[in-house]
Amino acid sequence: MRIAIIAHLKYAIGEPFAGGLEMHTHILARSLRERGHDVTLFASTQSDPNLGLEPICDETSLLETGIAEANDVAFFREHHAYLRLMTELRSRSFDVIHNNSLHYLPVSMAETLTVPVVTTLHTPPFCWLESGVRLNRGPMTYVAVSEATAAMWRHVAHTDRVIPNGIGLTHFPYQPVASEEAYLVWYGRIVPEKGLDYAMDAARLAGLPLRIAGPISNQSYFDEEIAPRLGDDVVHVGHLSHRELSRLVGGAIAALCTPRWEEPYGLVVAEALACGTPVAAFRRGGVPALLNEDCGVLADPDDVASLASAALAASVLDRGACRAHAERYCDAQRMVDEYEGLYRQLAFAPGAVANEPEVSSPLIASVA
Repeated sequence: MRIAIIAHLKYAIGEPFAGGLEMHTHILARSLRERGHDVTLFASTQSDPNLGLEPICDETSLLETGIAEANDVAFFREHHAYLRLMTELRSRSFDVIHNNSLHYLPVSMAETLTVPVVTTLHTPPFCWLESGVRLNRGPMTYVAVSEATAAMWRHVAHTDRVIPNGIGLTHFPYQPVASEEAYLVWYGRIVPEKGLDYAMDAARLAGLPLRIAGPISNQSYFDEEIAPRLGDDVVHVGHLSHRELSRLVGGAIAALCTPRWEEPYGLVVAEALACGTPVAAFRRGGVPALLNEDCGVLADPDDVASLASAALAASVLDRGACRAHAERYCDAQRMVDEYEGLYRQLAFAPGAVANEPEVSSPLIASVA
């Protein structure tokens, strides 16, 4: 099949991943290409060129545009990049287009295309994306990453399918025995909504060291809430590669997941389980659906004492059961199977017609 994937533009689709959405898009594009599909990824300039990349984001082109009146330059760049892309897609030939962008324009302008469009809902509703969903008047197939996410969108969009995210199990190899030095681990983007400060307080309450990995995506939050809590027992080790991260996570006696918001899925939970590391997590969003009593312990949201107790209880769970659970429910190939089946259903349904190209040249970025 000829498949277009529209990525979001805030971060590159490449390693080390800024977050779960970047990893999801990378796995999907790479796996589909490995299966023989003709995949084109529309993403930012620094994304992985081995994914069939056509960049739609070239910051130097802003010099030709003039942005003196633009109060939000990032908004300006994304708006024009997606506007140009959706216009160009009318003259490109694809069997299906997968919108993975979280931006309102690919949704609101999808009705201008004749090719089937799939939009994955990765987050709870927020004003810009919700406005795009409401504006769309054409056919659209919505996929949610969890039942919890589907429920959150029910007031504005009918979810046609729930396809849970998946991870590359080989990237998170099983470690049957934790490190000799017992420690807890927390990893992800360091932003307020991920609740790292709760994990730091809970680790100290439980009397266990904490290792933290991930990019500092909100400097003021880090400076005000995280840096003052660091010490010999609570250490930020930086933003790690896949290999380094899997060793760190696999060596922990338990992983902490502390969302302040209704986490749509919880990739860090799946990754920890794949390493054999049990999880202690706040009972929020899609996270509870990823765990059972054999591999995780749920805590009351925003309750440090509850999380500390959950961490101690999780630390003695069977690591083999954690890995088995990940293999059964969190494998990326299961996720790709489901998307591939959905694409075929849409592309080859009676009456389905792909866009026929008027111009067969690659899309060149003009505005980022």
